[in-house]
Amino acid sequence: MVETAMKYRDLLVTGIGQWQVCKPAREWDLLRTPYRFHRFLTEMEDVLEDAIDETACLSQLRLLVRRLITNSYWVQTQYVEPNPDTGSGVIMLYDEIGYPLTVQIATYQPGACSTVHNHGTWGVVAILRGEEKNTIWKRTPAPQFPDWIEPTAESTLLPGDIVSFTPDAIHSVKALGDQPTVTFSVYGETHHSKRFEFDLTTRTAKNF
Repeated sequence: MVETAMKYRDLLVTGIGQWQVCKPAREWDLLRTPYRFHRFLTEMEDVLEDAIDETACLSQLRLLVRRLITNSYWVQTQYVEPNPDTGSGVIMLYDEIGYPLTVQIATYQPGACSTVHNHGTWGVVAILRGEEKNTIWKRTPAPQFPDWIEPTAESTLLPGDIVSFTPDAIHSVKALGDQPTVTFSVYGETHHSKRFEFDLTTRTAKNF
């Protein structure tokens, strides 16, 4: 279950490597009975079509994600066992050619870690179960290492927390605790030329 409204947090991460705690949605803006998944997709598309700048509407997108996980028991019950070889598993909730959003539920076994990366697009991620440590990084380029990055902040996300990312935000995640971490995420259309994975040993970056 998602934690009560007094406990959850709305967060924003940008390319400068800082957390911003955002004003949470008002409870009366969240309640919809019923609130179907197809309505969520339509409202997401409407917000993005009306937006001049996609990242400027992240507060509206966070509200829609919060509304969905607050009202949709179906979303909260979606679950896939993580692959023991990779430590993770993914359910693609919607996939249509030409539709610009990736909507999925991911499961991570305890201790699973990601690479250090950005997404090359905006993203909104909600924690449904378990705990997840997010480490935030920023670019600190040097003449010999133009892709040098350094960690700037850490935060442990709990059920009910929602974090949004601008396309240039750099982070890495680790599943904590003794139970799998389950997340619901929505990402915009990926610009692969701007999506990077960072190698901390060689201090280089590559597209992925």
